[in-house]
Parts: sequence; C-alpha cells; structure tokens
Amino acid sequence: MIEIKDITKTYGQGETALQALKGVSFTIEDGEFVAIMGPSGSGKSTLMHMLGCLDTPTSGTYKLDGRDVSTFSDDELADIRKDKIGFVFQSFNLLPRTTVLRNAMLPLVYAGVGEEERERRAKSALRAAGLTETHFLHKSNELSGGQIQRVAIARALVNDPSLILADEPTGNLDTKTGEVVLGTFQKLNEEHGRTVILITHEPDVASHAQRIITLRDGKILSDAPTKKP
Repeated sequence: MIEIKDITKTYGQGETALQALKGVSFTIEDGEFVAIMGPSGSGKSTLMHMLGCLDTPTSGTYKLDGRDVSTFSDDELADIRKDKIGFVFQSFNLLPRTTVLRNAMLPLVYAGVGEEERERRAKSALRAAGLTETHFLHKSNELSGGQIQRVAIARALVNDPSLILADEPTGNLDTKTGEVVLGTFQKLNEEHGRTVILITHEPDVASHAQRIITLRDGKILSDAPTKKP
C-alpha cells in the first residue's frame, strides 16, 4: 500500500535550514497495523504530514496504492485525503453541540452524499468504532473522552478509506480509556482489514501495533515486529 523511498524534508534555507527527515525509506503492506514512534523532534510529525498528504517531501518518493503522490498538485492531494485517508487526531475536533450521528456524517456532507446514504454509512461506521445506537442522538459534549474519540474514529471511517492515520489518539485520555480506544483500532485492523498507522511517543501505546518504526533525529532507528508477551 505504502512505499516511502529516500524521503527528505527541509524547512527554511541557508544557515537557518532545518532538515526534519533525512532519507527515510520503508514499506507498509495493505492490512498492516504499524506504529511510528519517536520523541519530540524525531521527525514523526513531519512524516505523518507526508503520509497524510498534508505536505510534500523535499526529495524522495511516496507511493500510495502504486501512485507517486510526492509529485501531486494541491488539488490531487486534497482528493487523496478525501477518498483514501481517514484521520484521527488527539484533539478529537468534533462539533460539541451536535449529535454523534451528525458529527459522523459531516465528511459525507462535504462529499455531496445524499442524506439517506449519509445516515446509513455513518451508523455503520459508528457501530464499527464500538458505539451503540443508544449514543447516536447524544451530543458529543455529553459523552466521555473515550466515547468522543470513538466518534472521531467513526467519522474517519465514513468515506471507507484504505488507510487510517491516527496522530497521538490517546494523548488526551486516561490509561484505561486509552486502552479501550487502542482496542478499537486493533479490532478495525483484525476484523475489518483496515490499514492503521499510529503516531505516538509512548512505547506502551506503540506496543498495540504489529510493527514499530522508531525515528530519531529524522532517521529510522529501528523497524521491527512488536514483541508480544
């Protein structure tokens, strides 16, 4: 699904230039659950922006489903984000006084999907994310942190993306609630075949993935299967 080859990213020019990525290469197969881990300043956020088609590399190639997106225009990158990638962020980004169902439907409104189909797909995504129908008409500010994050996961699923990109998705949650949310990602991967990339700085969070790519100072320090107990 993903082939990254010799990706570099430099911000600025001359003496003030900062090289955030320094020749990063790896592949991720369809259906994998991969964690990208590293401390602040390691380059993981920059790499996440590349994988999510939110930015383009200074050099190197990024192929998604066989297409070289590193040379795409802004409009082409926007289409890929809309059609192929589901984003889940630490900050949830839900509308607080809007129902769970309408929050999940929102991307489909922008995509021009009809109301009946929007509702069907949103309900299916909410169930896949582990929410029961009793929550569908609750407003998001009436839910717990874990429930809110699962609504955010459902919203990422409604366009049926081939890739789920989760950026520090448990960062605002307590440990127990975080485990529930991570279990949701594992279920989506194992039972629904979704490709999941999890960005984190926490080893305990990364351990839920099948494989961990560790970054340091803009380079890959290690890339290995997760050691299971």
